[in-house]
Amino acid sequence: MVRSVSDPADSIPLSALQHWCYCPRQCALIHVEQVFADNLHTMRGQAVHKQVDQPGVETRAGLRVERALPVWNDRLGLIGKADIVEFEDDGTPYPVEYKHGSRSKAAWIAACDDLQLAAQALCLEKMTGKQVPAGALYYATSRRRREVLVTMALRERVAEATVAVRALIDAGVVPPAVNDARCKNCSLIELCQPVLRDTGATSPARARLFDADA
Repeated sequence: MVRSVSDPADSIPLSALQHWCYCPRQCALIHVEQVFADNLHTMRGQAVHKQVDQPGVETRAGLRVERALPVWNDRLGLIGKADIVEFEDDGTPYPVEYKHGSRSKAAWIAACDDLQLAAQALCLEKMTGKQVPAGALYYATSRRRREVLVTMALRERVAEATVAVRALIDAGVVPPAVNDARCKNCSLIELCQPVLRDTGATSPARARLFDADA
């Protein structure tokens, strides 16, 4: 069940949904333990966002374009910032989220990007009273957009993820470490110290050694 949140201090950052979708442990380390570290991927992401981090308004191809627009949804208890929002003549918002890399991301990573964008769309709907049927992800390496339809299924995923993230933060517990494809590109790998497997079998003592929660 989604609860309405009136206190902004209890709101979930939009970025937490993406972090949780990528890895619940990563989400907890950042939003419960308040730790973070950069790697090549995060620094590339920061470089991409420098283009849109300065608030501003301009007119482009007949659209009103706002950069670094604060967004929120009190019913879901979400708060954050949209990189770019293009407003049509009738005021309908079209969010555009900037990401480093190319459109050829793995499907499970792309799904996390979709989740974050859809959450922005739900915030904009509450703020403007306009339906937001779609948005786009702009990938800096390929310099191309990928449109995302904000379907009912995606809306439900946003609500479910918000509940899961809030439960994770309220519990204040960091999930156990994993060791899979997600770890390779994670900037928190040294802080997280996922269980290392040489042969696929790890002794309990070694598991405790490399588990930050042990």
